[in-house]
Amino acid sequence: MSTTAVTPSENGSLLRRMPQMTERAKALLTELNLHFAGVAILAIVTLYLAVQLLFVWQGLNSNNAAAMDQARSQMRAAEIAAKPLRGLDAKLENSTADANKFYQQRLPYAYSQVLTELGMLTKNKGVRLMHVQYAQSPVLAGDAALTELRLDANVTGDYRSIVEFINTAERDKLFFVITNINLSGQQTGQVNLRLRMVTYLRSPSVAESMAPPAAADASTTAGGKR
Repeated sequence: MSTTAVTPSENGSLLRRMPQMTERAKALLTELNLHFAGVAILAIVTLYLAVQLLFVWQGLNSNNAAAMDQARSQMRAAEIAAKPLRGLDAKLENSTADANKFYQQRLPYAYSQVLTELGMLTKNKGVRLMHVQYAQSPVLAGDAALTELRLDANVTGDYRSIVEFINTAERDKLFFVITNINLSGQQTGQVNLRLRMVTYLRSPSVAESMAPPAAADASTTAGGKR
């Protein structure tokens, strides 16, 4: 059996080296802790950035969806607003044609036309046009010049014939607007009617201006321009 003897010199050498070893171990542990701490901080920062990136991505997706919904809503609103404008050229052309037709066919261009038409209406309905006064005032100038013609007429006849005359005048081919009616008398027998109407005189065409004026019915010649 052998034993190893430690000499005092070796023990002293170990004791002298112990502080150095301790310091080195502390240094190693300090560096390792710093590395661990750095890695931990980097991991936390990376996780934070990842979370923030996730939130930003979700926000962008939600904003894009909202923007797309808003764009679709605006598109639908624009389509609805554009519907009345579709075929607008054709509508304007048709409206212009209708207006010109009404202008030429239903508006008189001379007093004689108005008085002749009233004479025919009263004759057809068996009433008498006793007196007509008229006044005028221009309402449009230029090529589409219009003159408002206001008529104040006295008509006599039986009640039924007077009513039929009023209805026929409102539906006549010439444009008449009845503005006031005043009846006096009984429903049986003669009735006196004071009738106020409005029509509009247009400018005659070249052919109309060269044509001789229409002869007015004799019953319409009473009264005159006021």
